[in-house]
Amino acid sequence: MCAADVRALLARHGLRAHRARGQNFLVDAALAARLVELAGVAAGDAVIEIGTGLGVLTRALAARAARVVTLEVDAGIVRALRAEGLPRNVELLHADALRVDLAALAAAAGRPTRVVANLPYSISAPVLRALLDLRDAINDWSVMLQREVARRLLAEPGSRQWGSLGVLHRLTVRVEPRLELPPGCFYPVPRVRSSFLRIARLSAPLLAPGELGEVEALVRRAFGKRRKTLMNALREGPAPPLAALRALERAGIGPKARAEELPAATFAELARILREEAA
Repeated sequence: MCAADVRALLARHGLRAHRARGQNFLVDAALAARLVELAGVAAGDAVIEIGTGLGVLTRALAARAARVVTLEVDAGIVRALRAEGLPRNVELLHADALRVDLAALAAAAGRPTRVVANLPYSISAPVLRALLDLRDAINDWSVMLQREVARRLLAEPGSRQWGSLGVLHRLTVRVEPRLELPPGCFYPVPRVRSSFLRIARLSAPLLAPGELGEVEALVRRAFGKRRKTLMNALREGPAPPLAALRALERAGIGPKARAEELPAATFAELARILREEAA
């Protein structure tokens, strides 16, 4: 499939790409096959695909995996794909990835399960956060992201990109950059470059069960207003000011420190100390 094929398919079904939905369709079948290889998809795997698009990546996944469940939110595209036909080992669901029970889909697969996703900017952060909760239920997940979002996941403390999403990923998973894709790989051609990342849970967890939500509440408060010191950010939280100050002292964090300066492990330690101070 090429850009001309994509335009023809859309025209046959009276459709057009919606920029508001972030619809930039992958058009290169050879590239799709390479992405499937980079995602580590094996012959016995089940794959949950988020964002079917026009099925270029779906077909590449189906050529390698045992089963593919693919989610597409656009009703017009779902109708077009059903009319055009997909491989027999593909189940197409008209569903919103932010509302569907991904854990149930993974459990129903009955075999090793991976997630592969082409995420538009508007839903990338919430989907990425939801996938962290699935880290023990799926083998790994490979995601196509706007390069700016990918940089947030790969950022280091002290950089402008370092924030809550990066902290949560650093504490729970490893993020591996696999491929940079130029705009010409998509139709319509986007104004940004894309990055393909492969993500998997850490073999030695840095958080105990149940701690992720606690740390998340802390880092979102800490990064909510970047100009504030961490001390001032904590004063606006549930912990009493004196307890927050004691927690910072116990964690070895100075009163003028800011969230963007701190490594991920420090936030985990601080969350545990705050819990102790509140007890």
